[in-house]
Amino acid sequence: MLYLVKFFYQTFLLPPGCIILLLALASFWQYKKKTQKYTKFFVIIAVILYVVSTPIICDNLIWSLEGKFKPPSEPNGDVIIMLGGGAYADTPNVNGKGHLSSIASNRLLTCIQLYHKLDVPIIISGGQIPGHTNSEAEIAKNILLGLGIPEEKIIVENRSLNTTQNAIYTKELIEKHGFNEPILVTSAFHMERAVRQFRKNEVNVTPYPTDFQTNSIRRVTFMDFVPSAEALQKFYFSVKEYVGIVASKWY
Repeated sequence: MLYLVKFFYQTFLLPPGCIILLLALASFWQYKKKTQKYTKFFVIIAVILYVVSTPIICDNLIWSLEGKFKPPSEPNGDVIIMLGGGAYADTPNVNGKGHLSSIASNRLLTCIQLYHKLDVPIIISGGQIPGHTNSEAEIAKNILLGLGIPEEKIIVENRSLNTTQNAIYTKELIEKHGFNEPILVTSAFHMERAVRQFRKNEVNVTPYPTDFQTNSIRRVTFMDFVPSAEALQKFYFSVKEYVGIVASKWY
């Protein structure tokens, strides 16, 4: 029953399902009016939107990125590097203001878990939030302090605005502090592009992927064929990463 309710509101009430349905109705209407050109147009748009917002397609697309690296069973290193993934500057929080996005929060949680295993410093890499003066790295630091991580164990890199700069500016801190075995923490779908940038800047990292968007073992269910905004977001993440991987050869 629950799946039927979910199917109903995702298909008929929420985008992109309701938009696909409207496009299908528009194509049928144009077909009845015998306007072939517009019928084909609405059908093509509906099919494209369905493909890019359906879990059976999008989950497998992002899964192809997430399977490139596995977290080591016994991680070992002398510093943990966390790459930023978005933040909100002025939202009220327990210890001051600012929140990390869900993506960045997952990365931070993994860094905290690794910290408790290894007792090594954490480098937080994340620059200024658009439209605000504070940075993502400073917000993450404030959260870490509130969770009891000592200030001397937190190193802030607050200049980087993309993955390329994450690697460049973090390398400077690695060299400054004499670290030799950095562990890189970022989302699993983002890990390949991040590793490429660090290697391009001659930094050897141990990848520790987190923030997985799919299960490691894919099991197809009825809902995998129902379009959803979540699947559409996974399509966006996947395309962005594949474009970034190609672009990383030159930038």
